[in-house]
Amino acid sequence: MWAILSVLVENKPGVLFKITNLFRSKNFNIDSISVGVTENPEFSKMTITTIGDEKRVAQIIKQLNKLIDTVEVKRLDEKMTVYRELVLMKIKASKPSEITEIMNLANAFECKIHDVRQSSIIVEITATPDKIDAFTDMVKNYKITDIARTGITALARGVNHES
Repeated sequence: MWAILSVLVENKPGVLFKITNLFRSKNFNIDSISVGVTENPEFSKMTITTIGDEKRVAQIIKQLNKLIDTVEVKRLDEKMTVYRELVLMKIKASKPSEITEIMNLANAFECKIHDVRQSSIIVEITATPDKIDAFTDMVKNYKITDIARTGITALARGVNHES
């Protein structure tokens, strides 16, 4: 099962290494990770997504809580969380009509259009992973020549679920 973990850590060198090394040492895969400083510059928040059964996810949460630089670890409920990923995608277009078709698809998925050229277009999509996958499926016949994904970032909804 898919898990979204919100990990509040001290904002200092080496913390990201310790977190990722913990996952490696437990033979646990990180599907995506995003990190940024919080409103308090002494702390950073990591959003980590992974797949595992309940026992394995509980184990990694327990291990994360043991790290000295970890302030708080929360597993976010997918239904009670706003989560998004940003993707930049360069799509090949052999003729002007393909640029138009790609732009129409991008508009339907509420994407932003960047750097339209005669032979390619760069599209930005910020959405849930399933919506990004759906857009990717729609444009794959044009040939995606490059892609960059940020990883999931997430916040729990409501006052009682803050992380």
